[in-house]
Amino acid sequence: MSSFVYSTTEAEYIAASQCCSQVLWIQNQMQDYGLSFLQTPIYIDNNSAISIVNNPVKHSKTKHIEIKYHFIRDCNEKKLIQVLKVHTDDQYADLFTKAFDVGRFTFLVTGVGMMNSK
Repeated sequence: MSSFVYSTTEAEYIAASQCCSQVLWIQNQMQDYGLSFLQTPIYIDNNSAISIVNNPVKHSKTKHIEIKYHFIRDCNEKKLIQVLKVHTDDQYADLFTKAFDVGRFTFLVTGVGMMNSK
């Protein structure tokens, strides 16, 4: 078993690629109902990962990333998805992956619509 450690950029890029595969699956399911969702936004808070998605040229930051994750570039180019920058403070996905104090938790839960703001 290898003990390879990903950089933050690589981890964010791989996560975005996995998200993209889920988005494509949902897009295909929706087509069965006659609905078309192109340019589905995928929000990333890592500028380097966004740069890798938008740059089709391989460079040193991508040499360790497996080929299977680079399909996100093709999806972005074909406008199946749209990669957008989100500020780290507004990254609602963190709600499902990290622990927070009450104030931050309330902000995120309200932001995703699970609780009304008072």
